[in-house]
Amino acid sequence: MSTPFPFTAVVGQDDLRLALLLNAVSPAVGGVLVRGEKGTAKSTAVRALSALLPEVDVVSGCRFSCDPGSPDPACPDGPHAPGASGSRPARMVELPVGASEDRLVGALDIERALSEGVKAFEPGLLADAHRGILYVDEVNLLHDHLVDLLLDAAAMGASYVEREGVSVRHASRFLLVGTMNPEEGELRPQLLDRFGLTVEVAASREPDQRVEVVRRRLAYDDDPAGFAARWAGEEAAVRQRVVAARALLPSVRLGDGALRQIAATCAAFEVDGMRADIVMARTATALAAWAGRSDVLAEDVRQAALLALPHRRRRNPFDAPGLDEDKLDETLEEFGGQDPGDDDPDGPGPGGGPGGQPEPDDAPGGDGDTAARPEAGEGGEPRPSGAGEQSPARAAEPFRAKVLSVPGLGEGAAGRRSRARTEHGRTTGARRPRGALTKLHLAATVRAAAPHQRARGRSGPGLVVRRDDLRQATREGREGNLVLFVVDASGSMAARQRMGAVKGAVLSLLLDAYQRRDKVGLVTFRGSAADVALPPTSSVDAAAARLESLPTGGRTPLAAGLLRAHEVLRVERLRDPARRALVVVVTDGRATGGPEPVALASRAARLFAAEQVASVVVDCESGPVRLGLAGRLAGELGGTAVTLDELRADSIAGLVKDVQRRAA
Repeated sequence: MSTPFPFTAVVGQDDLRLALLLNAVSPAVGGVLVRGEKGTAKSTAVRALSALLPEVDVVSGCRFSCDPGSPDPACPDGPHAPGASGSRPARMVELPVGASEDRLVGALDIERALSEGVKAFEPGLLADAHRGILYVDEVNLLHDHLVDLLLDAAAMGASYVEREGVSVRHASRFLLVGTMNPEEGELRPQLLDRFGLTVEVAASREPDQRVEVVRRRLAYDDDPAGFAARWAGEEAAVRQRVVAARALLPSVRLGDGALRQIAATCAAFEVDGMRADIVMARTATALAAWAGRSDVLAEDVRQAALLALPHRRRRNPFDAPGLDEDKLDETLEEFGGQDPGDDDPDGPGPGGGPGGQPEPDDAPGGDGDTAARPEAGEGGEPRPSGAGEQSPARAAEPFRAKVLSVPGLGEGAAGRRSRARTEHGRTTGARRPRGALTKLHLAATVRAAAPHQRARGRSGPGLVVRRDDLRQATREGREGNLVLFVVDASGSMAARQRMGAVKGAVLSLLLDAYQRRDKVGLVTFRGSAADVALPPTSSVDAAAARLESLPTGGRTPLAAGLLRAHEVLRVERLRDPARRALVVVVTDGRATGGPEPVALASRAARLFAAEQVASVVVDCESGPVRLGLAGRLAGELGGTAVTLDELRADSIAGLVKDVQRRAA
């Protein structure tokens, strides 16, 4: 077993270390979500935490880590005889992003269950993590069905495995720690709220601190055991402090004054539900215990708010997490007229210490209503356009968009847009299993086994089942797609009110893509060429930020935009061949850039039709006289044209939900 990097040797990252230690003091805080750029010691710090946790008393031989003082009466390995106990280090179990459902919750031997009536159960990662840490690296990339299982286990403190009427339950209470890079996409709100605390991490810009990071990492890589030995004293001191804080925690007083500050803070920042209040109370109590105090002070409440509230204030995926600290201080001062520790002696929770502040809200906020400025011309613009460039227009208010889906039946990653063969969904048939059986089709299995019962010597009521009889259920659900936006930013689209409406429509489709778990990409064209403003990614908010700053002006190189989009799809198909694409072209259909622009655009469009790429053209043409160019482009793409108004879910226009391919 490799020697982990010492927790106390991590340079900086005060918020991260504090949040992890608070959960070590009081697991009831609810776990930690660590958000930040790559290479900021997120995984290193989390993996080092388990070495600071006290040992766990367990029933000897129990695969589910039952506490000998109060064993689980429903434990699959029970009932447990008294006295057979031991201790082991606290575990940190890592959940891979690509893990299967059986690996997470455990697997039942269906063949033995049907033929012998035996619950032969192989525990999964939720059983291994009981009374320890469950760590999910890149938690934002976890499949939806695994997220659902995690939510259920975290809410109930138990895991249930059911296969065709055969059920196994075992306790599963764990500290959930997740790390993520926001550039790769955001978490579903339900899972986001399950994390008690969140911290934002970033690499230091101080040269001296960066030097120390490199020095320690090189020393650790050269001699892990020797490096860990040099930090053993600091590690032992922190471990003893965790044990002392745990012992002090039940006697920490959370008075009425502190509770009023907590409630007022949550109300002032308009967080949803009551979970934030409870988490703040537990965190403030843990902060007091970590500091060695028996009373919760206003400084504990303030630090608890900075750790527990930022991720609960997001109203949509385009909002950056953050907290207005001036408003926080005003609220605490207004409701801090009495010492919080002098009131009610009841109400212990969890505890803390000094730490850093979350990074300020860095959401983009460029004013799009400034006056137009002239084209940069020679040397100022990398691709000079034929007309003046205008400053970015502000997007109109987004709306609920109609569902656009790819026709046919796919086999891509789980999502919520297009029909697909999936592991989860409604059962549509049965087949022989390829590899391990995961979803039994009971009726088909019985039909396969029934004709052979006499030849197999069946004498009792049980069914004699062989492995060749087992049938895998085939299911149909929904998949996520690659939604590639190809946006016309030329001069013909540059009218400020019109471009604002276009951006609002694209923003609405981006929000829909976020909710349906799609990947998105953004190609823009203007002047004389096209740009990949955003390569395919799961980060919908990154696409929204690029859209917000999109300038307009110049000619309309429609062919260049389509060809660049075709190249993006070609490369993405090599990376992820199972994920089907939906191309959304946002344009008025005019083509004015380059030689023979109309003929070139027509030929580029027919490339998509030849490869049967699903497409929709959002017709942005306005005015009393309409040329119908967008509709003609949709026909050449083999897709459908819709107007901006028809994109609205509440529109009375008859927009067909699925994108219909038409003959070129």
